[in-house]
Amino acid sequence: MSGSTILLALGSLDDSSVLASQLGGICERLAKDAHQVIRVETERDALAMVQSRADLSVAVVSWDLAGGAAETVLRALMDRFSKLPVFLVTTAAGVDDLPLWVSEVVCGYIWLLEDTPDFIAGRIDVAARRYQDELLPPFFRELRRFDDTHEYSWHTPAHAGGVAFLKSPIGRAFFDYYGERLFRTDLSISVAELGSLFEHTGPIGDAERNAARIFGADMTYFVLHGDSTADRMVCHASIATDEVVLVDRNCHKAIYHGLTLTGGRPVYLVPTRNGYGLMGPIPPSEMTREAVSEKVTRSPLAEHAAAPDPVYAVITNSTYDGLCYDAVRVAELLGPSVPRLHLDEAWFAYARFNPLYDRRYGMSVNAGSLPGPSRPTMLSTQSTHKLLAALSQSSMVHVKNSPRSPVDHRQFNETFMMHATTSPMYPMIASLDVAAGMMDGPGGRWLTDEAITEAIRFRQAVAKIGARIAEARDRPAWFFGTWQPDEVVDPATGDRYPFAEAPLNLLRTEPRFWTLAPGADWHGFPDLQDGYCLLDPIKVTLTCPGTDARGTIADQGIPARILTAYLETRRIVVEKTDAYTCLILFSMGITKGKWGTLIDALLDFKAFYDSEATVPAVFPDLAKRHPGRYGDLTVRELCDQMHAQLRSSDLIPLLDHAFTHPPRPVLTPAQTYQRLLRGGTEPVRLADLANRTVATMVVTTPPGIPVLMPGEDTGEPGDPTLRYLGALEAFDREFPGFPSETHGVTTDGNGEYWITCLKT
Repeated sequence: MSGSTILLALGSLDDSSVLASQLGGICERLAKDAHQVIRVETERDALAMVQSRADLSVAVVSWDLAGGAAETVLRALMDRFSKLPVFLVTTAAGVDDLPLWVSEVVCGYIWLLEDTPDFIAGRIDVAARRYQDELLPPFFRELRRFDDTHEYSWHTPAHAGGVAFLKSPIGRAFFDYYGERLFRTDLSISVAELGSLFEHTGPIGDAERNAARIFGADMTYFVLHGDSTADRMVCHASIATDEVVLVDRNCHKAIYHGLTLTGGRPVYLVPTRNGYGLMGPIPPSEMTREAVSEKVTRSPLAEHAAAPDPVYAVITNSTYDGLCYDAVRVAELLGPSVPRLHLDEAWFAYARFNPLYDRRYGMSVNAGSLPGPSRPTMLSTQSTHKLLAALSQSSMVHVKNSPRSPVDHRQFNETFMMHATTSPMYPMIASLDVAAGMMDGPGGRWLTDEAITEAIRFRQAVAKIGARIAEARDRPAWFFGTWQPDEVVDPATGDRYPFAEAPLNLLRTEPRFWTLAPGADWHGFPDLQDGYCLLDPIKVTLTCPGTDARGTIADQGIPARILTAYLETRRIVVEKTDAYTCLILFSMGITKGKWGTLIDALLDFKAFYDSEATVPAVFPDLAKRHPGRYGDLTVRELCDQMHAQLRSSDLIPLLDHAFTHPPRPVLTPAQTYQRLLRGGTEPVRLADLANRTVATMVVTTPPGIPVLMPGEDTGEPGDPTLRYLGALEAFDREFPGFPSETHGVTTDGNGEYWITCLKT
């Protein structure tokens, strides 16, 4: 690493003084050594530098900063950086009077007039370069060193460090776009000195062990094909043919693929839903040993199981909408029933690094938090790339063993090799190594604090704007909202605050503000225990007029699909859209400017709606594609029509019933897949689907989870599942350009749904 940024927080110096002359010499020498030197005079500027410059490699702070600011600056450096060399400049004869913690933080002292500028600059230079060398995590450090040797490539990939691309004009454009370094580090497993992903040796093995330490695991495995592969891998390593497994009905489709691979027999744990149609937690009453035993006894798939007891359970934590369990409590409830518990934490990899999520992630379940013989072995799968900083598809599996069913590395690695590639992309491995390293020490807390803080600022901004609009009385009083408690109570003082007025520091540090209190109207979920479930503040659900968490339908409605379509015209893409809600993710890459554009877009949409703007003016592409349907409508009329359709079809109540009352299983997913392979299926119109067995998964988005699993019976014509799918089909016909995304469904030219079923 060449050069660095040096922060000098030394206060104000008279330019004609001896100290200023000495400091000038130090800066001149550092500049010759390729360091960028930034001088600040005030506490405010010093703190701004600490917040904004992650590339600092040394800080030099004067103990004599005005107003005792040195302590504030030093604490900010401690909170932001791990092992950053900090030199303290003092005019005192000794350091005996300094607070003890200061002497523990700083790496050395500088008396500006007692040594030459070259000597002082040399000390800073050495400290900066040592810090830069030690900063990098194991694999990324060795990959950089290998790249720096500039050796010729005699191995795959055949582009040979990018040289092949330079021999074609098309390839040259590709090479120039990404730059040489990407291709020089795209290496083959033939490079033995970088280790083996299959054998978990060398720098790769060091990186996995370093990640295990950082994430609190006994073992960690790097997975290069996303959390989907990690889920299949964990299923495949834990389930044998015809064994009973407990499966969260709110599962990712990769869990179904894992069941297909293993021949496991699923018994479903069914989450609740609220009036918005959002999927809630599985009630704790559903996870007790007695409830699980009853479910297994009632399940047709358990009749011919290899053994009566389930061997594994998988729970989605957190849910897409940001609901995260007390993982220790879940393990306590399910532990007596299963020896292994898998938490699919695809969207929750950051949880360990902020006390707001204490006990709410898989690796928090250990002998200290849950002593006793019933503690299950915990497995967590995480999409590191989703909400931490890694390249797409880069994921991890974490393991915390218990004596009941420990994961044996050699056995697990056999499964790992079945799902891993023999041509791993080294930049992806490096990104996992770096993503873990970024969260090590105080960096993890600092990064998560920032994301949480920006999410809460956005939530409060939306609430304040809504209140101002209502108070102004110069325009229609409606505005969008965000899903969260309406008010919070400070547990220390008993002070009660409207959410918009609550102190920011309390909201970002007090978990009780975000827990789902039993019976609270704002969340609308039944059968909860106090502290059992928490709403993650960084997953922000925007709410539109039309319904509430209790399912009370309003006269006026603005369906979220229309809002999402407008946001897309503003180049704002949301993560998920339901009937009257859409999900915004506040990742570590969020900025005030970024969410400020979203606020502006929400205000603009309100203005279009209130002023009776036309669909062609607001959605020109939509009107151009469907002129006969939308050409004469205003935005408000379109919202009214869609709201009326959603009301008359009872879409949300049907969704609730369809997803909380799973159909009767006839065959396991694996048995169904065998029929699919050998031509034992046929397409069936939705109108004729009653009493058929589906051959493929039917996943509706929203909400993005299975409504029908392979091998399940569709039920009678009037059953909620078929009525729900019928409501989606009718909606798609009525509102072209706003299609439902439903995997496992094909649509013909007449707008009819077709689903693949087993032949009768």
